[in-house]
Amino acid sequence: MRNSFSMRMIKEAKPVMGFLILALLSILLLSLTKALRPQITSDIINLYLEGFTEGSINKEVALVGIEKASIYFFLITLIEFIMSFIRSFALSVAGMKVLYNIRQRLFNHVQNLPLSYFDKTPVGAIVTRLTNDPAAIGDLFNIVLVGFVQSIVYIVVILVFMFAEDITLSLVSIALIPFIAFSTVLFRKVARRVFGAIRQKVSELNVFLNESINGMKIVQLFNLQGKKNKKFEQLNRAYYKANMGRVILFGVFRPLMNVIKYLTIAILLWIGGVRYIDGIISIGTLYLFTYYIGEFFDPIMNLADQISTIQSSVAASEKIYDLLDETPEYNHQKPKVLDVVQGEIRFEHVWFAYNDEEWVLKDVSFTIKPKENVAFVGHTGSGKTTIINLICGFYDVQKGRITIDGIDIRELNKSQYRRSIGLVLQDVSLTEGTILSNIKMNDHQVSDEQVVDIVDQLNLDELINTLEGGYAYPVNQGGTTLSTGQRQLISFARSLIYNPGILIMDEATSNIDSHTESLLKVALNRIVEGRTTISIAHRLSTIKGSHTIFVLHHGTVKEVGNHVELMTKQGLYYKLNLHESRSVS
Repeated sequence: MRNSFSMRMIKEAKPVMGFLILALLSILLLSLTKALRPQITSDIINLYLEGFTEGSINKEVALVGIEKASIYFFLITLIEFIMSFIRSFALSVAGMKVLYNIRQRLFNHVQNLPLSYFDKTPVGAIVTRLTNDPAAIGDLFNIVLVGFVQSIVYIVVILVFMFAEDITLSLVSIALIPFIAFSTVLFRKVARRVFGAIRQKVSELNVFLNESINGMKIVQLFNLQGKKNKKFEQLNRAYYKANMGRVILFGVFRPLMNVIKYLTIAILLWIGGVRYIDGIISIGTLYLFTYYIGEFFDPIMNLADQISTIQSSVAASEKIYDLLDETPEYNHQKPKVLDVVQGEIRFEHVWFAYNDEEWVLKDVSFTIKPKENVAFVGHTGSGKTTIINLICGFYDVQKGRITIDGIDIRELNKSQYRRSIGLVLQDVSLTEGTILSNIKMNDHQVSDEQVVDIVDQLNLDELINTLEGGYAYPVNQGGTTLSTGQRQLISFARSLIYNPGILIMDEATSNIDSHTESLLKVALNRIVEGRTTISIAHRLSTIKGSHTIFVLHHGTVKEVGNHVELMTKQGLYYKLNLHESRSVS
């Protein structure tokens, strides 16, 4: 994954390479200016203070030298400020652009994943992939490159200055580097596991919170608060323990680096002091090395923090790229386009399972003729909704094939084909906006006049007129301010706005009052003419007028015929009707 991570990061960096190059140049200049500051202080001590004390220069020369050196010190500090600003600005912009691009690509990719992915992946985990994890990669550019690259560059610059000043003291200063390197590598390995565990626990928390909040009605209805609290406590404690691992890790590593730092300074003062007394080095040189050692260890300790952020980013990137590597919904390399969908649907020996070989449909074959009005009935779990999902192309069959107007559904352009389907479900999802925007689905190609026309055709004027503001009535997320029946009526209008060649209704009038249903039925009898209509019904009284009724049983087509033919056979359909009549009685 490291190579894959590195290559993918390079690819992410390409669009912002100009900002990164600018940042690297500013980091180089920033490191040089930081290393030059103590050099100026050392020169003041050696050339002017010691020179004046020893009498090699007079007071006037010493003061002029100190004044010039102080001006240089200030100018270098000013340059350092400018370089710091350029570095921070360039890397911040680069980080935000990378974060924006990754999030955008993730969302686009998620929208094109097959529904089977969402069946097996909790919503909370997907939300984490789209929110928390990209932020970690953004931090990689915005924070880590600021510190990590600067720390490495600064260490190299310090070493160059140190060896140029005195080789012996430089060798003393780096004597413990092998131990530091070993400790850092060990820290990196442990940090990778720790931060991976933290991200896993965050994802589990998000999944649980998403499920609990979305299902709050059920939680309160069945008094599940106690069980939910215990489960949350377990997850929260696991997250706490994972974070405690990080605390312990840093609690050991940083003090250890401080011990090594001050041990190195102590050795340097001892050997440097001896060399000063022997007249080999000046007091300014000793000061310079003492300063550089402090500066040398600070970026090393910062590297530890930055390595932990890198580990966090790597852990996040693994999850992000696992998601991006998910195969998107299959679309033929050269998809075929149906200019006009006639509506012939053919199932040829179709076998389908959501999981492995737990077959939901078994060797199902049938033909729906163009513009035919058909219905599917059967007990719960018989495969009715699955057939609808397959007709819409939401899943691919494992065996057999499905054709639309004689073309294999897998060869069709899915987006274009689905615009030819009007789907009205029992559970309707509305988006935040207005009645008008929900019917138009924010498609600017659909005119307001088209919306009004389709509402008139469906006899839904009464619904619109009862709402304050009519078409401008505000709808919140999920449409909870509307009744279930009102949401279904809006779904009817939405499904017919594109004049689909295939209309699918899954228990579409189950939540509509009898008066509105009677008005809607009159309109539907007129609207279904000239298009293939498929109904799924639990109330068999609603599909008696269908041309063909398919009776499903345990994933197979048990009976086929119209209402009269099936009642005459006195088979499964007859028994279902008999059971419904008794229930009504």
